[in-house]
Amino acid sequence: MSDHQNQPREYDAVKGGQNLIPVNAAVLGSIAGQTFQFKVITVNNRGGIIKTKQRQAEYLSENLGRGVSLEMVCIPGGTFMMGSPDNEQGRRDNESPQHRVTVPTFFAGKYPITQAQWKAVMGNNPSNFKGEKRPVENVSWDEAVEFCNKLSQTTRKTYRLLSEAEWEYACRAGTTTPFYFGNTITPDLANYNGNDPYGAAPKGLYRQQTTDVGSFPPNSFGLYDMHGNVWEWCSDKWHDNYSGAPTDGSSWETGKSEYRLWRGGSWNLNPWFCRSAVRYWDRSANRFNLIGFRVACVAARTP
Repeated sequence: MSDHQNQPREYDAVKGGQNLIPVNAAVLGSIAGQTFQFKVITVNNRGGIIKTKQRQAEYLSENLGRGVSLEMVCIPGGTFMMGSPDNEQGRRDNESPQHRVTVPTFFAGKYPITQAQWKAVMGNNPSNFKGEKRPVENVSWDEAVEFCNKLSQTTRKTYRLLSEAEWEYACRAGTTTPFYFGNTITPDLANYNGNDPYGAAPKGLYRQQTTDVGSFPPNSFGLYDMHGNVWEWCSDKWHDNYSGAPTDGSSWETGKSEYRLWRGGSWNLNPWFCRSAVRYWDRSANRFNLIGFRVACVAARTP
């Protein structure tokens, strides 16, 4: 098989399949051909599993020291419809207008940054709900950016927060439903306030705290905890809707807003806040025990 055939291919999230445009190997940095396997589920309108599929994804592993590593999954570039349709339960006007966005290949954290990973880089643990494998929370946008900067200096790669478009693209992983596993959600699938059902799903457990990352099914890209557990800071400034938004997957930095984006919902909120399209905001210096973050990585830098 030729080198051209061995290169990963771009994923067309609108069509839900693969096209034949090879990704430039330089974009992938030092991936070293590592892969992992996982199961992806699809649920019916009551949250029951109706389909299971075996998938695999490429990743790189970063040694943070102290026996702690950071796994970064390769997210193949593609095009998707960002935002929610008018008939989606729980949607808000700030999720519109729906628009087509093309996202280049990048790496995204397999999980939100954990407390062990935060401590390995920053030397402390600000979290309210303690646990090495739980997501770090009580961190501001400013502190999340500082983490990325320190990690970049140590690893000689460029780490940063995901843009809002990258986040939604990575969360959807080719789906157009409210959640990456289907039209509804249950506490067996994510960590949120299960007292309020979504759609035809029944009520369920409300854990009232964070859970270890990786406790629930991943999406088709191999990412975990994109729905619930903790909100995740994104890099963009807040805008009230998508009018004038970038269509190239980049962070939206124009405007005078003092707010930054959250995505994904959290352990204490109703299920409609956990939808793929939901967006929320706060000041960059604020911190809460329901907000953490995930990191992105671009190609490795040369010495």
